[in-house]
Amino acid sequence: MKSKYTHSTHCVYNIGYHLIWCTKYRKKLIYGEIETQLKRLVRAKCRTLGIHIGQMENMPDHIHIFVRTNQLLGASYIAAQLKGFTSHELLCQFPRLRRSWGASAMWSKSYFCESVGHISQNTVRRYIANQKFNG
Repeated sequence: MKSKYTHSTHCVYNIGYHLIWCTKYRKKLIYGEIETQLKRLVRAKCRTLGIHIGQMENMPDHIHIFVRTNQLLGASYIAAQLKGFTSHELLCQFPRLRRSWGASAMWSKSYFCESVGHISQNTVRRYIANQKFNG
């Protein structure tokens, strides 16, 4: 059975992020060949960054991705890399996207991020609160 933890030289970690971002102006653009290419581009960029995709799905106007990463890559960096790369590539490959609303970027400036682990926030709080009595 594969461990939920990853080991590096001086660190053991389990870092996961649920990321969501939307198309600019919530335009319904992610379908058909654009959807297929978007997923291919996200997978390629994640491989380059050493990020594991746990799950990825989209609606016509936004994308959800669950990623597991190392201790060096923060959520803002990952979101910026994925949004910037996919926006640039998709706008180059599908010029009609740019013409459809005159935007120079495919994605809105914002994104949602939630850290995800295998235990709940309440469990962590109880564990920390009980340290003084267990040590």
